[in-house]
Amino acid sequence: MRKATEALEREHKVIQRVVAVMAQIVTQLELRHAVSAEVLRDLLQFMREFSDQLHHGKEESYFFPYLESRGVPSTGCPLSALKGEHAKSRQLLDDLKSATAAYIKDAERGRLTLIQVLQSLVTLYPAHIWKEDYLLFPMADKILAESDQELLLRQFAKAEEVLGTNAHERFEKLAVELSERIGHCPQCDQEVRRA
Repeated sequence: MRKATEALEREHKVIQRVVAVMAQIVTQLELRHAVSAEVLRDLLQFMREFSDQLHHGKEESYFFPYLESRGVPSTGCPLSALKGEHAKSRQLLDDLKSATAAYIKDAERGRLTLIQVLQSLVTLYPAHIWKEDYLLFPMADKILAESDQELLLRQFAKAEEVLGTNAHERFEKLAVELSERIGHCPQCDQEVRRA
């Protein structure tokens, strides 16, 4: 990869896979099918560590400030809106942590809140990713020189070291595993056989 924007877009694809998992979980919860505590905990870990700490962290610590240094206004569109959505996603992840704990403690009482929080995340992320992929990144590619992109890639690599060796690969693998685990719903299979 030669561009920081390409690296961020690649991370978006991994995040989108997990957003699809969240949508599947919503469907299963609406059908009153059980979702394992392990899946919910892994989902929360992915969203907190990969999506927020790593991905949003790179954008906020390196990418956005670099764009600002090249003349993109921090208070204007699109940076201000994107930063606001990052803050909203953090609040929703706090809500997801609470809703997950409530669901694990009492599935029936915690189910509706968990559905609402997951649905809010499923709504937020695709629109946020679209703004970055189709507005911010093309704009950045026009503003940033090749050397700027390479510097940002080096900064991104340092940011990944905080999460340990092969952090990117571990979270990509977790995204695939979550997709596989939630994609198979034994209760759904039973309903299909009964129909």
